[in-house]
Amino acid sequence: MGELIRIAGTADVKPGAGMVAEVNGKAIAVFNVDGAFYAIDNTCVHRGGPLGEGDVEGDVVSCPWHNWQFNVKTGTCVNNPSAKVTAYEVTVEGTDIKVRL
Repeated sequence: MGELIRIAGTADVKPGAGMVAEVNGKAIAVFNVDGAFYAIDNTCVHRGGPLGEGDVEGDVVSCPWHNWQFNVKTGTCVNNPSAKVTAYEVTVEGTDIKVRL
């Protein structure tokens, strides 16, 4: 199992929104869905758009470049279920959001 690494504080990710965190040279998108935090690869598998900058509706983020949609809990693409980005295990310790890499 990988190491738990702090990627953000709980106050850094507003409800219903996402942000991008850089961890060990890797961009990870972090989302707050009704107070629960989720993390997926930031790079859209379609054309490389920044998922952490996309609009969030429920548990789905839309890539700001071409509107491909991904479930932030599973990383599965809503438009093309055979496409997927990595979803990371997230743990909240106090006010720290950590992912297992």
